[in-house]
Amino acid sequence: MQHTRVIFPPTLQTTLSVVKKVFIPENRIDILQSLIVYIQEKLDLELEVNLNFVCTHNSRRSQFSQVWAQTAAIFYGIKVNCFSGGVEVTTFNQSALSALKKSGFDINTIGTDNPRHEVFMSHDFEPLIMFSKLFDDSINPRNNHATIMTCSHADENCPVITGSEKRFSIHYEDPKKFDGLRIAASKYNECSIQVASEMFYIFSQLKNK
Repeated sequence: MQHTRVIFPPTLQTTLSVVKKVFIPENRIDILQSLIVYIQEKLDLELEVNLNFVCTHNSRRSQFSQVWAQTAAIFYGIKVNCFSGGVEVTTFNQSALSALKKSGFDINTIGTDNPRHEVFMSHDFEPLIMFSKLFDDSINPRNNHATIMTCSHADENCPVITGSEKRFSIHYEDPKKFDGLRIAASKYNECSIQVASEMFYIFSQLKNK
């Protein structure tokens, strides 16, 4: 599918050229396929598509997923709205933010107590407003959305997501376990790129009606 003529910053363009070449194992493609089918069915019916990515603290993996899914949607010209939330409120992890900055996103931080972050993939678009929040925060859709559980802990301990019409399990390894280690930054980058590659694969398979 041809992507739209979005002008991304040079560093982000370079990252995307790497992301689109990442090998995705067959077992992961199988996991992603059900979400692809869900989104395509909504698009075919010309219905609004809302995706809410959820992990326990809405601090790392669900934030990566929201940012990269929305970036992929814009890149491929797919009409999808992406959100994220958790079952506890913490903050958007600084190492996760650093990984996104390294990939080429321009991030403006506002406040100090669970600050809000304006994440720009391109200044041609409004930024994503990112902060740690519950999955049912007022900024997120209350119904008619799909929930994508990005961590096994939240998936196992949050059996019901109110208002969700469909639930998917797409788990990622938590980079938190590397906090304080010399390899932490590289592991956060690795997680970010894995999420990016899978989100770009999903949206590369879709087409608007």
